[in-house]
Amino acid sequence: CQSKEMVLPEPSERLQASTCRGCCRGCGNPEWASYKLGIFICLNCSGIHRNLPQISRVKSLRLDFWENDLIEFMKQHGNLCAKAKYQAKVPPYYYIPQSCDCLVLKEQWIRAKYEREEFVATRVCSHEGFLWKRGRESRQFQKRRFLLSAREGVMKYYTKESRGPKAIISIENLNAMFQTEKIQHAHGLQITYKTDGQTRNLFVYHESGKEIVDWFNAIRAARYYYLRTTFPTVPESELIPRITRNYVKEGYMEKTGPKQKEPFKVRWFCLDSQDRNLMYLKNPLDAFAQGQVFIGRMDEGYEVRAGLPQGVRVKKRKPAITVVTPMREFVFICENDREQREWIDALNGVIAQPLTVPWGHLLHEYTGTVTERPRYHLPSGRCRVSCWI
Repeated sequence: CQSKEMVLPEPSERLQASTCRGCCRGCGNPEWASYKLGIFICLNCSGIHRNLPQISRVKSLRLDFWENDLIEFMKQHGNLCAKAKYQAKVPPYYYIPQSCDCLVLKEQWIRAKYEREEFVATRVCSHEGFLWKRGRESRQFQKRRFLLSAREGVMKYYTKESRGPKAIISIENLNAMFQTEKIQHAHGLQITYKTDGQTRNLFVYHESGKEIVDWFNAIRAARYYYLRTTFPTVPESELIPRITRNYVKEGYMEKTGPKQKEPFKVRWFCLDSQDRNLMYLKNPLDAFAQGQVFIGRMDEGYEVRAGLPQGVRVKKRKPAITVVTPMREFVFICENDREQREWIDALNGVIAQPLTVPWGHLLHEYTGTVTERPRYHLPSGRCRVSCWI
């Protein structure tokens, strides 16, 4: 029997199939379809749908045989119909994964839509449960109870049930990002917040992919509620990207001291474009950064250059970066030419980034030295600082 290829003759039907209805963003190659849901999906999402046999069955558009009744079913449904049904009430804060995101985000997005049908009703902006948290001193993951309340504007976590919270974290400066490789767990999440002027890192995971993605989107919900009430006139298109963010770039570089004669030491660097900070840590999973450099704009005297400053000599023949600030020059050595180019591009992207109102006052000003704890306050007006703490 000759196989019948799935065809979509009508222009409107071809348009419905032009993007994947699984990962949804960043994938324009739906070569597969779920003939139970009536949607067109990409190869990666088809693998996830295969694990949901009770609600989804998949076929290749080009390789599998399509019966006439299945072709008619696909014509009567399609991606737009599925979106109207299964994504009717997706909250604006909910993170819709892209094709490049980690597997747990894509899998739970698909399960949330089609298996649990979560977007039929409005979600609640609070969450409570247990996460495995990495200890600051012991460096072992231990089970801790977390409580998040958007209405109170805080997240808390507890070390023991009988005691009060170990930390009360304001939603104002809370962030979350998946860090599966750094934490070495498929459900690894990094939570950051400000305390005493420093960025505190919490590294957590949960055995359940659903639970860790629920926590991620609960944090996004609380952040959205805070930003929406604090900045009621800001357009949604500007507010959504500031709910949570990933670091622009992370990785190892070597750094020297302020005299540029001190021995170079290997450190883990993180570039945060929203706070305009280049932070460095002794180890990637440290609770606090050892220091940071504020990255301002070019018209304020900030610049990044390839190579070493004039008069500086190093024994290692590796590519270097010089970050110029109004106060001093910072010298970093990269592992190879590719890393040098990527760091330069990332830093130049932050330097070129405008400091727009009303976000300008959200930047934090730090002063101090390596051995001092920094003083922290919200500056009035525009922030022009450069520091190494």
